[in-house]
Amino acid sequence: MKKLSLSIIILAAILSTPGSSKSKKGDQKDQNSKITFVEDVANKRIDVVIGGKLFTSYIWPDNICKPVLYPVFTSTGTEITRGFPIKPKTGERTDHPHQIGMWLTYGNVDGVDFWGNGSRGLGTTNTNGGVIKHLRVKKLSGGVGEGIMTTVESWTDKTGDELLSEKTEYHFIARGSTRIIDRITTLTAGKKEVTMPDTKEGMFAIRVARELELPSHEKTTFYSADGHPTEVDVMSNEKVSGNYRSSEGKSGPDVWGTRAKWMDLYGNIGNEKISVVICDHPKNPNYPTFWHARDYGLFAANPLGSNDFTNGKEQLNFNISAGQSVTFRYRVIITGNHLYDDEINTYSDDFALKYK
Repeated sequence: MKKLSLSIIILAAILSTPGSSKSKKGDQKDQNSKITFVEDVANKRIDVVIGGKLFTSYIWPDNICKPVLYPVFTSTGTEITRGFPIKPKTGERTDHPHQIGMWLTYGNVDGVDFWGNGSRGLGTTNTNGGVIKHLRVKKLSGGVGEGIMTTVESWTDKTGDELLSEKTEYHFIARGSTRIIDRITTLTAGKKEVTMPDTKEGMFAIRVARELELPSHEKTTFYSADGHPTEVDVMSNEKVSGNYRSSEGKSGPDVWGTRAKWMDLYGNIGNEKISVVICDHPKNPNYPTFWHARDYGLFAANPLGSNDFTNGKEQLNFNISAGQSVTFRYRVIITGNHLYDDEINTYSDDFALKYK
């Protein structure tokens, strides 16, 4: 009986040691940053879950013309993407229904518009619109701190002919309360050269929540409480707090059409301070990218729109030769606090080193 009591005392002492406490904290930390994938092929959806909470979903429903990441949340569960047109929220704008979640497309691929297709609403296609078809998932690998998903897509014209094949590698990263998405997309031409002439309509983009737009006083249409689009002469800016700032010191609407290695869109949603940063990569074509960043909530990096962004002073008639490939690399940083320049530069430098 005495031996049993002594054993219990020793066990209790071990469990109460600082090392044991650290182990428990480590286990909890691992659980908070554990990334898993939940496949729902029937509904054309793969959920990305971090620490048991939905971070984003990769979706490819039949009523939109490209796969997207939608919705996207902060670590606390605050949605940073616009709900319209999939799940409209009261007070949201109803413009550009083809701008859903986070995506990568381009407005002129051999004359075919992949960017604007579906601009008349869910389930619609445009006369010259192209469709990016999800073909398969090559890899799903969860883990602590980082999960990887690799997908294969086909960029097809109105007749169904493939113009480009796509392989995209997504890295979903958790660093404390910070969430990161690295998207590495390789586009490959088939048996003939593919042209991608200058247009501002591109390329890697996210459509953000109303609160992260920049205040404006223009006439617009928004989604009203009764569930119908309503036109107003001046839209309310209550709770609208977004602003842009670039790595080159530009801010506000003035960032549009300028070059920068990163762009920060920051504002408040409720009581949470939000930063959404997109980083360009030194290996991308035409680095540093131009920014097609609008006050109404479109936040896009477009390296190929030189003519539009420079008023004709620069031209970039980009093409991919037959059988050749080009890779576009982008990092998105999502935080529940506003970031300083040196913090963003650290993330940006890490991104540049991670992917060659």
